Amino acid sequence: MRLDKLLANMGYGSRKEVKVLLKQKAVTVEGEVVKDSAMHVDPVKQNVAVFGERVEYVEFIYIMMHKPPGVISATEDRYDQTVIDLLDPYVQHFQPFPVGRLDKDTEGLLLITNDGNLAHNLLSPKKHVPKWYYAKIDGVVTEADIEAFANGVMLDDGYETKPGELVILSSGAESEIELMIQEGKFHQVKRMFEAVGKKVTYLKRISMGPLQLDAELELGDYRELTEEELSALIKHNA
Repeated sequence: MRLDKLLANMGYGSRKEVKVLLKQKAVTVEGEVVKDSAMHVDPVKQNVAVFGERVEYVEFIYIMMHKPPGVISATEDRYDQTVIDLLDPYVQHFQPFPVGRLDKDTEGLLLITNDGNLAHNLLSPKKHVPKWYYAKIDGVVTEADIEAFANGVMLDDGYETKPGELVILSSGAESEIELMIQEGKFHQVKRMFEAVGKKVTYLKRISMGPLQLDAELELGDYRELTEEELSALIKHNA
């Protein structure tokens, strides 16, 4: 990898700014001052440092976010704040993107990464990645709804969903449920309940595959995946 690309990718500025660092003799490779921005280096095997501090090479980032309502799952938007806008500039510079989407008014677990292969596997219909949601429903959710969801329901556009697992936590004028689906159709959870004559008033994704939303993450907060979480995610999608 070119030295200027490495340093730019690791947040040391634009390539023009990196050249300034090189002129200042601030960059060393294996302890030797380097001035050639086009020099090829191996950031894993070689000790590249700026002002004496080793450059820790990171290729991919994996972020768990507790997406807040009112923010859209996109990399950019002309009108609304996006989940990427919530990230620190250092994280943004890796050009991450949300894996799938949560509706604007939906909160919960959102994975953000720049690992295209992992994202593709998670979103592939062939992988049948389970996604669990917690929801509040305007209306009494019944055993009949459990059976209907288990068989798949017909949405308003004629699409028949794959079987979903519905769990009733409480049933009344406002019911509380958890629902597992393996698809990601537009407004799917809301439309599934509309298909049985009920309305979702609150929706939160609590898990995706082996990933569980960290209960300590407040709305809008995020953190990197732990090694255990990342390993489980990769294994699940192998």
